[in-house]
Amino acid sequence: MLSNVRMTPIAVLAVVGLLVMPRLALASGVTEQEYDAVLRANADSVQGETLFLTCAACHGNEGGGASDGSVPALAGQHFRVLASELVDYRHDRRWDLRMQHFSDEHHLKDAQDIANVASYISGLPTKPAPIATDAEFLPHGAQLYARQCASCHGAMGQGDDRQRYPRLAGQHYEYLLRQMHDAVEGRRPNFPREHIRLLERFERADYVGLANYLTRLGR
Repeated sequence: MLSNVRMTPIAVLAVVGLLVMPRLALASGVTEQEYDAVLRANADSVQGETLFLTCAACHGNEGGGASDGSVPALAGQHFRVLASELVDYRHDRRWDLRMQHFSDEHHLKDAQDIANVASYISGLPTKPAPIATDAEFLPHGAQLYARQCASCHGAMGQGDDRQRYPRLAGQHYEYLLRQMHDAVEGRRPNFPREHIRLLERFERADYVGLANYLTRLGR
């Protein structure tokens, strides 16, 4: 009898949603629990420096990242932003094979390790990335940032540690561009939905102009 029941595509999606939602809620709960544990830890930047030796292989000894956009500049990024992203990598809420590998329990065994390395990185002197692009659409990017982004990320792209808004000023142009496209194309599960809706309306001049403006901020 049941084998003859036909389900519409909408009904199938509804059933799948009911099965998946509890797992997503559980993952979100575990992620927040670990993040809260990081905030409660007594961070030790000296120990963090030792842990960062592994990170430095890609991010550089000074946390400067790579100009091709494959690795972001981390030096001076806010503690809560770093902690949140590391936790998200550990719980499949952000995707990158290298970062998922090096943030797992074999390299950062617990919340204390995450707090230690995030504390060290956030204390590194901020060093703007080299400008590796021309100033295409730069005035447009400046206007767009002031209108759409500055209210949260700050007039100078400095971000906000308490709110977990990342510092964007001086980040690599290619990295900024790639992250915006990754968000729109579904490769950044932890990206805020309201940001994705905004980016979905962007055209090439918006993406390029915004990335050009941000990489030049703070110089």
